Amino acid sequence: MSRPLVLCSNDDGIESPHLLALADQIEEFADVIVVAPERQRSAASHAITLHKPLRLTERGERRYSLSGTPVDCVYLGVLKLCDRKPAVVVSGVNDGFNLGSDVFYSGTVAAAVEGALRGAAGIACSLAPGVPQDHVDRAIAFAAAVVRAAIGEPIPPGTVLNVNMPGNGTDQYQWTTLGRRLYEDDVSERKDPRGRAYYWVGGGPAGHEHVDGTDCVAIDQGYNSITPMHLDLTDRKRVGAPPWALDGFRLVVGSAT
Repeated sequence: MSRPLVLCSNDDGIESPHLLALADQIEEFADVIVVAPERQRSAASHAITLHKPLRLTERGERRYSLSGTPVDCVYLGVLKLCDRKPAVVVSGVNDGFNLGSDVFYSGTVAAAVEGALRGAAGIACSLAPGVPQDHVDRAIAFAAAVVRAAIGEPIPPGTVLNVNMPGNGTDQYQWTTLGRRLYEDDVSERKDPRGRAYYWVGGGPAGHEHVDGTDCVAIDQGYNSITPMHLDLTDRKRVGAPPWALDGFRLVVGSAT
């Protein structure tokens, strides 16, 4: 009987030691293919390359880098490199958290979402930066345990697990909801030697609202966090209770014929 297949990717790039260490651990119970960006692609979100060719480079046995985004890596990996549908697409382990509203910007999370769109269980894994190696090893073991569990008892179709780890060596975890990050929004304008303006976007480290049960608070309290998300972004309560009427147009409730 063939072993399950797991596709590993990230947004930190093929040289990330966290990516390769996680792939090595998963290989203890599954076949693994690694496809990751050839360079750092953090905050790429769900960008996909449509207007220029992609270049694939073999970096070892079943290890590849791609000149594209994290989503490109999963897309090409599933459709071109995998000999069967992967049971899991796991992204990470990212160097830095992806908590709360970070998920809308994160290339790490987007790669896992693309996996779910391709019919696999999507799992995004992120770790606090600057963690001692023994705690890195423990966090990677936790991420591998989540992957193993998702293979043994598959998560529902369309579900994506967003995993964050505080990097303190804990063996405890919580199931959480997404919190709300508070960003120090900033656009810095500078001039190049020819006097033309250029810009850096993004401020300092993000804070968050302190709401019990969220991923942000779980990390604050020293727990690993697993947040189940879903591809269906519909606000179903709002569909059933429209907020306003449109002048000159008629609302049709239910199926229009």
